[in-house]
Amino acid sequence: MTYTLITANRNYSSWSLRPWLLMKALNIAFTDRLEPFTKPVNYDEFRAFSPTGQVPALIDGEATIWDSLGITLYLTDRHDGVWPTDPAARAFAQCVVAEMHGGFSALRNDCTMNVGVRVKPRPLRDALVRDVARIREIFETGLARFGGPWLAGDRFTAADAFYAPVAYRVRTYGLDVGKGQAWVDAVLAHPAALEWETAALAESWREESHEADLAACGEIIADYRVG
Repeated sequence: MTYTLITANRNYSSWSLRPWLLMKALNIAFTDRLEPFTKPVNYDEFRAFSPTGQVPALIDGEATIWDSLGITLYLTDRHDGVWPTDPAARAFAQCVVAEMHGGFSALRNDCTMNVGVRVKPRPLRDALVRDVARIREIFETGLARFGGPWLAGDRFTAADAFYAPVAYRVRTYGLDVGKGQAWVDAVLAHPAALEWETAALAESWREESHEADLAACGEIIADYRVG
């Protein structure tokens, strides 16, 4: 039976991007089901398919697996390639995935994801400066230790999928990640990421609260979305 992966707006939904990109990159077949954000809180509608009222959610027969990390762990038990095979690279990948899943709140709040725009950010708060510095350190460390072009070696793994939303944020806000820019460029050029971006730019709908969050992040200097 083919999986069904439920995600939301390509422009906004960073959490959706993670399992979607991972499954595409690893050639794990799935039915792509889009449930767009239509208002600031979509909890009641999304509870129809997700126990948390959030996306992403993976449907596998009678089983529902929720949360991007939960989906990743579920896929780990069923498919090769989710994590690096080298023990040191695997440990690094798992640590940075856990760090991303539970941290970087300043980056999330001050640099909301929007694939189709470019923004001149407001002066960076100290907390955001620390988040960007730590992300730069992760990128540069992974590339130096494991040889690239991906964060934990020569294959795309869960580590790259979990930081892919950051790649879009780096581009949108012009964030400086030093030598980690090589990884950002590689992610944005990945065929699956290009597919995601094409869909994002073609989206005609807007959700007011997400657009308000974007406006609060800085001055929009380019908008490549339709409409």
